[in-house]
Amino acid sequence: MVALTEAIAIGRTFAAMKDYQLDGNKEMLALGTMNVVGSMTSCYVATGSFSRSAVNYMAGCRTAVSNIIMAIVVFLTLKFITPLFKYTPNAILAAIIISAVINLIDFDAVCLIWKIDKFDFVACMGAFFGVVFVSVEIGLLIAVSISFAKILLQVTRPRTAILGNLPRSTVYRNILQYPEAAKVPGVLIVRVDSAIYFSNSNYIKERILRWLIDEDDLVNESGPNKNPVFNSGDVTRY
Repeated sequence: MVALTEAIAIGRTFAAMKDYQLDGNKEMLALGTMNVVGSMTSCYVATGSFSRSAVNYMAGCRTAVSNIIMAIVVFLTLKFITPLFKYTPNAILAAIIISAVINLIDFDAVCLIWKIDKFDFVACMGAFFGVVFVSVEIGLLIAVSISFAKILLQVTRPRTAILGNLPRSTVYRNILQYPEAAKVPGVLIVRVDSAIYFSNSNYIKERILRWLIDEDDLVNESGPNKNPVFNSGDVTRY
């Protein structure tokens, strides 16, 4: 799973940079085929390498033929001139990788993620520091774990909102996002932005009851009892 996630993440990174589409099914088929064939010759698990892909990209390679040439060069290097690299400092190898990868860091995208979704920003930073201080696999594992936690949190605690009517229209919107939206007297309009499961039904119920209790004093003083109305347009149907 980590190898597949790493390969897909690398592919999507370069797909976004080169403006082309990535077919996840084909990636899974290719990785599966490589690992099945490789297992017959005691190979390691096959996946994409971010550092080598970055070096390949920065070298100006454009087609898959570069991978064939690189494989031949690596084979010849391992076969004949490996002793020449015996005393090569790791710092030199690290400098080559850093010089290729540093241009792939998109600071504007990080700032945009922070503005849009703080949870995604945490996953981004977890992946970044995991890769920098441990390894690519650990970084991806951290990001995937945080993403799964976010999904579980969204399922068990879906977004709910009180809707109000926009002036001079029949449109109803979240009163927190649209301060000009006015509540309908005697009616509490609630929207649930997720499917309703057994795991989140109690949360939704408690949320709605809390809203009713919070407005109970206002209702008793200024008008009739609130009648809850549910906007189920965003609720998944099965």
